[in-house]
Amino acid sequence: MKEPDGDVFDDIADRPLSPHRNLVTPEGLAQIDAEIERLHALVSRAQEAKDRTATARAQRDLRYWQARRASAELVPPMADRAKVHFGSNVKIHYQDGREMKFRIVGEDEADPAKGTISYVSPMARALISKEVGDTARAGGQDVEIVGIE
Repeated sequence: MKEPDGDVFDDIADRPLSPHRNLVTPEGLAQIDAEIERLHALVSRAQEAKDRTATARAQRDLRYWQARRASAELVPPMADRAKVHFGSNVKIHYQDGREMKFRIVGEDEADPAKGTISYVSPMARALISKEVGDTARAGGQDVEIVGIE
């Protein structure tokens, strides 16, 4: 059996980058910066521990976040609250009576469990440029926009 060569963990495949524009809110940009800082520290600790696997994984993640930082397009908060746009907090009403509120953000910032969705998600794409009172088809049913902040 052939022994793996010493650099086997130095070549972990990079994380794929999204083909979409990397739009970010100010909070999303701060999250990217914090993740880069955290990963720099993680790389240092892994190197000090001589843990090649952990070093390679942390370096791969650091490359990803550095690329995301380099491509980040900061979208400042918009004063216009008449239409749904990137960064909007949107409240919708489903036909079955449920209501949902979420914020439209960049891909890396999106976490539906925490009330944020990506601007490239089907829901966000269906709602962008709509106004309060407008309806859109989302999740297989019609929803009405009842609030924009």
